Amino acid sequence: MDNFTTKNIRNVVLMGHSGGGKTSLVESMLYIGKATDRLGSVTDGNTVSDYDPEEIKRGYSVSASLEPLIWKDIKINLLDTPGYFDFEGEVRQCVRVADAAVIVVDGKAGIQVGTEQAWDLAVEAGIPKAFFINRFDDPEARFYKVFGAIREKYGVTVCPIQIPIIDEDKVTGFANLIDMKVYTFDKATGSYTDSEIPDKFREVCDEYHNMLLEAIAQTSDELMDKFFNDEPITREESMEAIHQGIIHGDITPVFCGAAIKNWGIKTFLDTIADSFPRPTARGKEHILDENGDIKEIDIDKDGSETSIFVFKTVADAFVGKISFFKVMNGTLKKDAVLRNTTSGVSEKMSKIMIMRGKKQFDVEELCCGDIGVITKLLGTNTNDTLTNSSADIKYSPIIFPKPYMRMAIAPQAKGDEEKISTGVSKLLEEDLTLKYEYNSDTKQLLISGLGDIHLDIVVAKLKNRFGTSVTLTAPKIPYRETIRKSVDAEGKHKKQSGGSGQYGHVKIKFSPGEAEGLTFTESVFGGAVPRNFFPAVEKGLQECMAKGVLAGYPMVHLAADLYDGSYHPVDSNEISFKLAAGIAYREGLPKASPVLLEPIGELKVMIPDDYVGDVIGDLNKRRGKVMGIEPCEEKQGYQRVIAEVPYAEMTDYVVALRAATQGRGRFDFDFVRYDDVPANIADKVIEEAKREA
Repeated sequence: MDNFTTKNIRNVVLMGHSGGGKTSLVESMLYIGKATDRLGSVTDGNTVSDYDPEEIKRGYSVSASLEPLIWKDIKINLLDTPGYFDFEGEVRQCVRVADAAVIVVDGKAGIQVGTEQAWDLAVEAGIPKAFFINRFDDPEARFYKVFGAIREKYGVTVCPIQIPIIDEDKVTGFANLIDMKVYTFDKATGSYTDSEIPDKFREVCDEYHNMLLEAIAQTSDELMDKFFNDEPITREESMEAIHQGIIHGDITPVFCGAAIKNWGIKTFLDTIADSFPRPTARGKEHILDENGDIKEIDIDKDGSETSIFVFKTVADAFVGKISFFKVMNGTLKKDAVLRNTTSGVSEKMSKIMIMRGKKQFDVEELCCGDIGVITKLLGTNTNDTLTNSSADIKYSPIIFPKPYMRMAIAPQAKGDEEKISTGVSKLLEEDLTLKYEYNSDTKQLLISGLGDIHLDIVVAKLKNRFGTSVTLTAPKIPYRETIRKSVDAEGKHKKQSGGSGQYGHVKIKFSPGEAEGLTFTESVFGGAVPRNFFPAVEKGLQECMAKGVLAGYPMVHLAADLYDGSYHPVDSNEISFKLAAGIAYREGLPKASPVLLEPIGELKVMIPDDYVGDVIGDLNKRRGKVMGIEPCEEKQGYQRVIAEVPYAEMTDYVVALRAATQGRGRFDFDFVRYDDVPANIADKVIEEAKREA
């Protein structure tokens, strides 16, 4: 591709509910823009966007992809994103570097949860928005109903640019409300011809044209006066008003078409090229100051200081690490050396490329606002800033959702643990919504993701990319044990087998302790146990606490007072008193009312008002204790339910909450304390532990 200047760059992210047709829309735009010579389809598994084997097999996007094309001398960087909630991290990456968002809506399904979430993400990022109502040719599609629902939900700034022309229940073309012309499709060639609006469609076109003018009038006092005085607004005035309205968020245009038939796509591309914002339209960028707070700085597209922001990383088995970046300031030229302001590492930009799907194209330079890729940056990861400035600039990072879907991961083949760790470490570089850890309490490797589909994809990637097959199982709960009453216990270790023997004798009072670990004291009188053996007694108890007396879980909050005992002047030694302490532990604690403890977390669920009853009912079944309900300040019509819930009941909560709230619910869950396990559940846990032993 030729070099482009900043004013000729458009960065557009496509978002929306899964199955809305985002990938098909991108494919159509690439084909019409002559960026590809064939029109692929999701069904056939040959689209430019979905090139990963898992995407082809499953028939939906699992990662974001970059597809640049040229239209009317404008370079449009399309960022195609997945629609499933499990891949929200991929969407957030693209929103961070996009300058406008297109929310794709299915003409049959209308507004869905993914539509709402896409809108919220665009609002959060402060970027302009547009809607594309897809499949408007489907006999079951109801464009006018869907458009009305969008306008009712998001206000009068929502205005139509195109509407379908429906003749005897069949879509024959569309009306361009800016030009006030009808475009009729030729099914045989896929082309269309333009004409004046026929009389029988004049009324509906005038109605929607008036909606467009009403939205345009909001952008300036002059146009408002013209609108109310019924004075004509010229095409040039309309285009400029749409341009300014989109940039400032005063207008949310609505387009329509049929992506797989290439209907309505040219007008859509025209508007992106003519009216969507260039990367410098906002004039400012967000960075972090020395205190970690967000502040704004000017974008200097022509400045000598070059800065880039890495927003996505791909761990390719053959190429290595691929870093996707946006040029945030200045111009990036081949062989430039930039410093990573996080790691301090200097990286040489030896080979700058752009990507279209999986294809790479070398370029000599990229202007401010453009998006590119570079391979094999050893010290650079997602969210890093690289610059030739002496200042430690750090562009505000992408905030990723926390992964709460946790599973234990184990190799199917013995000895593959190292392969798992190597593969997962690569995946962690590219997916910051993934978490991997070793739980020392349960002796399990744990992997956490955003949902069951997310973890299913991780399993597939480990097999396909790194040659290791794994099994996911529900994680063990890290229970604890403690005692509820005081008890005196005696432990005597005596051994004689020729030569020097072993002798240790202790009397210990065990009781519930305030500190989490062992609180050891001694009140021995008259030297019954020499002082030099006290550390051995304490160490013996600490080692024993690794296994409780009920189910073998660690013992916590234990106080032990060594108050008496005896010793032998020749046979007593440290090991004898250590063993004696263990005998006292095993003899005494079963009599001290031992109990099983389970981890409890604080759950904060954000849900629409309509689902509060269902969510509380579900929490009751999970042994949850609701602590309060409060309105969500950050989202109107939502409530926050605060509850305390045992970890053992939260294994499938990610999936359950989505099902209960149609995907609208969100939650945070953090550990708060350990609490007694109910007797009936404790009995089952203890019985299972005995079987495993």
